[in-house]
Amino acid sequence: MLDRPVETKSHTNAALKETLEDYTLRFAPRSYRTWSAGVVSVSALGGIAYLADFAIGANIGISYGTGNALLGIGIFAVVIMLTGFPLAYYAARYNIDLDLITRGSGFGYYGSVVTNVIFATFTFIFFALEGSIMAQGLELGLGIPVAWGYLISTLMVIPLVIYGMKALAKLQVWTTPLWLIMMVLPFGYLLLRHPESVSSFFAYGGADGKGVNFGSVMLAAGVCLSLIAQIAEQIDYLRFMPPKTPENSRKWWAAVLVAGPGWVIFGALKQIVGLFLAVYIIANVADGATIANQPVHQFLEIYQDMMPHWLAMTLAVILVVISQIKINVTNAYSGSLAWTNSFTRVTKHYPGRLVFVLFNLAIALILMEANMFDFLNTILGFYANCGIAWVVTVATDIAVNKYLLKLSPKVPEFRRGMLYAVNPVGFGAMAASAGLSILVFFGAFGSAIKPYSPIVAVVIALVLTPALAIATKGKYYLRRSDDGIDLPMFDEHGNPSDARLLCHVSGIDFERPDMIASAVPGPNGEKQYISSLSLSTDKTGEHVLPAD
Repeated sequence: MLDRPVETKSHTNAALKETLEDYTLRFAPRSYRTWSAGVVSVSALGGIAYLADFAIGANIGISYGTGNALLGIGIFAVVIMLTGFPLAYYAARYNIDLDLITRGSGFGYYGSVVTNVIFATFTFIFFALEGSIMAQGLELGLGIPVAWGYLISTLMVIPLVIYGMKALAKLQVWTTPLWLIMMVLPFGYLLLRHPESVSSFFAYGGADGKGVNFGSVMLAAGVCLSLIAQIAEQIDYLRFMPPKTPENSRKWWAAVLVAGPGWVIFGALKQIVGLFLAVYIIANVADGATIANQPVHQFLEIYQDMMPHWLAMTLAVILVVISQIKINVTNAYSGSLAWTNSFTRVTKHYPGRLVFVLFNLAIALILMEANMFDFLNTILGFYANCGIAWVVTVATDIAVNKYLLKLSPKVPEFRRGMLYAVNPVGFGAMAASAGLSILVFFGAFGSAIKPYSPIVAVVIALVLTPALAIATKGKYYLRRSDDGIDLPMFDEHGNPSDARLLCHVSGIDFERPDMIASAVPGPNGEKQYISSLSLSTDKTGEHVLPAD
């Protein structure tokens, strides 16, 4: 795919071992981003090959009925598209991940640490969910006890994750065609062989049997919206997009739209298919209600209708294993980035990303052993409020505060010294949105409003983010307006510059957007520069420029 850039000097700092660290803490330089827009897009979409959508669709359909589930999925898709677009654009245009975007979009240098914890939580919840599905498949197909299946599904991703984006891109590109065939084939077969299943699907009333009602729709949407933080995993790929030029503009935009907010189209379709298969199994398989929400059984039952049992079982297990590996390498990779960012900023110490790969996987394994699959709706419904509060706040800051009110700097800033420690705009809006919506979710304001906690989270973040920006007059976004470097930040097409400067701390050249002037002059009083990577681990703060 590509080779690492040749660094000019060596350094013993673990944070600079790019073979393992994959630009964990900083801007992704142009010298590294040699993928085409199409390869980045396919790689990003490969990361949504999870089977959790099938389980989510089945669970909300079994609980609330087809009508409520479909409307809930529709609301989920609209919210994801609207909030995902500004985030995906900023990641692809400025080559930074969602944590770096969040810092300059209302949270501040340290304020975004809490959102990293929210995102890391997302990654280990869904790692555990996918690992549980794989363990079910291994038990069914190979007779491996579930507890051992949890361990296998956890350990097998470690060798793939430690080498970062390069290994992940190859894995996603080569496995996606096979995964698509194995997933789409049984659904198409069912429609052709059993057309009556379509009418049964739309007539299914679910466990409550109340018919279509707004409360049930919002409860279903709330479970689906637990996936809102998936945009952060998409961005972990989109930050490696090539520069946008007049020649590649159409392909560039197509890749950003499809692999960014467009992931929800595929996610929503998988949820609908999961519900469809569940309804079919409930109606046509003995004791189908007990297995209808388990993806491995969903595909096994359809495969068995097409081919001999032994072949059906083999294909079902292969599908589960491929899906689990494709998504959980992304979960483990993205989770390790989030933990590493948070830990390094708070402690000024960089232990290496591999430490947090293992830490994230350990939490996921504990969740699996605790049998989280049995209380999936509650976990996802609760988490949705935190994810919504974060993503809607950042998206609103970009769309409203940056472009409409012009109170937030349009160019994203992430470097230490340029930002205040905490910005009350985004941090305050997210805290209020998450806090109040969680109280609503747990019934603190009565049962009548309880189903609407996702709406509460969206509305508070949407209203409070610009309100706080106006109240503070936007003065807490930038601690400094000048980074002390005379070279332009962008090229003639508006892409981050690839001009290189020497970091006097590490002795390595870094690209212009990743650099800032150091407060420490050279031996002869000359200006020196320091990379954001070295600055993030500066425990004394001596290199940090003074505020304006």
